[in-house]
Amino acid sequence: MCGIVGYAGMEQAAPILLDGLSKLEYRGYDSAGIAVADSESEDSTIKVFKSKGRLKVLEQMTDFGKTVSGQVGIGHTRWATHGEPSTVNAHPHFTKSGSVVVVHNGIIENYKYLRDKLISNGYEFVSETDTEVVANALDYYYDGDPLDTVIKVMYRIEGSYAFGIMFKQHPGEIYAVRKDSPLVVGRASDGNYIASDVPAILKHTRNVCFIDNMTVAKLTKDDIEFYNVDKEKIEVAASYIDWDYEAAEKGGYEHFMLKEINEQPKAILDTLLPHLEDGRVNIPELKLSDEEIAKITRIYIVACGSAYHAGMVGKYVIEEMAKIPVEVEIASEFRYRRPMLEPDGLVVVISQSGETADTKEAVKLAKESGNKVLAVVNVVGSSIAREAENVFYTSAGPEISVATTKAYSAQLIALYLIAIKFACARRSIDDALADKYVKELKKLPDKVKVILADKERMQWLASKFYSAKDVFFIGRGVDFAASLEGSLKLKEISYIHSEAYAAGELKHGPIALIEKNTLVIALAAQPSLYDKTVSNIVEVKARGAYVCGLSTYGQYSMESISDYAVYIPKTLPLFMASLSVIPLQLLSYYVSVARGLDVDKPRNLAKSVTVE
Repeated sequence: MCGIVGYAGMEQAAPILLDGLSKLEYRGYDSAGIAVADSESEDSTIKVFKSKGRLKVLEQMTDFGKTVSGQVGIGHTRWATHGEPSTVNAHPHFTKSGSVVVVHNGIIENYKYLRDKLISNGYEFVSETDTEVVANALDYYYDGDPLDTVIKVMYRIEGSYAFGIMFKQHPGEIYAVRKDSPLVVGRASDGNYIASDVPAILKHTRNVCFIDNMTVAKLTKDDIEFYNVDKEKIEVAASYIDWDYEAAEKGGYEHFMLKEINEQPKAILDTLLPHLEDGRVNIPELKLSDEEIAKITRIYIVACGSAYHAGMVGKYVIEEMAKIPVEVEIASEFRYRRPMLEPDGLVVVISQSGETADTKEAVKLAKESGNKVLAVVNVVGSSIAREAENVFYTSAGPEISVATTKAYSAQLIALYLIAIKFACARRSIDDALADKYVKELKKLPDKVKVILADKERMQWLASKFYSAKDVFFIGRGVDFAASLEGSLKLKEISYIHSEAYAAGELKHGPIALIEKNTLVIALAAQPSLYDKTVSNIVEVKARGAYVCGLSTYGQYSMESISDYAVYIPKTLPLFMASLSVIPLQLLSYYVSVARGLDVDKPRNLAKSVTVE
């Protein structure tokens, strides 16, 4: 949520800021703005331009930045939290005198108290935001030393934040600091950068620093300096980003989502191969010994959204293979319900960005309870990756579309590998069965390619039901877990109401919602549960539903049972979600396209939910 870009260098800043912000549009926003100053001029006035709506409004206002001179600047795409979307509430925010300009990602929880204090000291406010409070607080505590001022304000604000700050009296400098909100710092030959996420600056540099909480960065065109809250200069290690800039571009596809759907075979393979050694599962980042794994009494999988749905699949797989009881928790519920964690329980958190606010808090809660944490994340150096003792890095690469596809598929592979590793450590499976699992995992990328090659079947179904009002997904076992993700995809990008139900629950209420021509997607890819699911298909058809049955090649009875049949290759039942989800992603994509919607940036949604 929200995006920050900053640049201090030798080039004109405005075009760089606008280009960087365009790479952060996937994070979700309702307004945008930039602030630019000339580091070489005697006039140190900071010029601010901002607008409500899409970034293109700001680009047109400034002729893509060409009309704004200056080599130092900060930019922002805002997701409204305090105050409605408007030009006044858009970032950057600044003091009445223009002495301080700020962009902010996060929420200041005690902003009302600070606002009242500042008003009592003669400060005026024009916006409804918490960020304007920060700008005025920086001015109030300013003593001629920007670093000292930033640290004073850090001690007085509560909440989460990533700031980019410019002081009029210190042209050529940008100050950046974070607490529980993402921020990276990049070093390049033409200057130095800050950003909320790597894609914003990857065009300019691959050398980035992931700064810790309460670390202050001072950027000039020539250098980056890092300080702790005691104003002591510190060293921050740089990381090299090894994925290509082109990976964050559409590459000829109409939408990022379609590109990322088609990248799933690669994401699966890239996540799988680094964790196999001589045919055995090896997770180098896992610091748990086999003896420690054997002592685990319960696993708590904690996540949000699609990551939660991946966790639901993981529950079936881990319990079957490793014989460990698994609970799957929604992170926002887990952190507030005071869970009773078993002393030898392992908390597994899943987050694509590694910055999901509720999931980060779940990590803290688990550690406070004395439990070990294993994080499954896609971003090296992210907050969750740094806080967890054990990390499994997925290798999905940059995912730009708000609706996740390849990151979800990579998370499934991670959970399969964790299940096999734990099962071997606990000796609940023998080497022969472990080999069988690994061999089948290696076949998944090619099987996904087979499904992608038959995308026209889902395209036809989308053309028939793109105007549907309600869609229902049903399944049993792993099929039910996959149907949860299929339903979410449809909601996210088509705005059609959809629900996923365990098929056996139909008689307990949901079947009352079925009426003539209601679309029901029935997943029947679990051989042991096929007949049971067929009975549920018959039930909804008897109430007038139009049923799309999804099963495996060879189950051709689905032709006569359903109205429309979709087939996918066979795999081991525990791994079936990796295949059955692909047609559901395609269906959602083509329905959204048919409805003329913004596939990659659905309304009201953000890619990385960094605030509650």
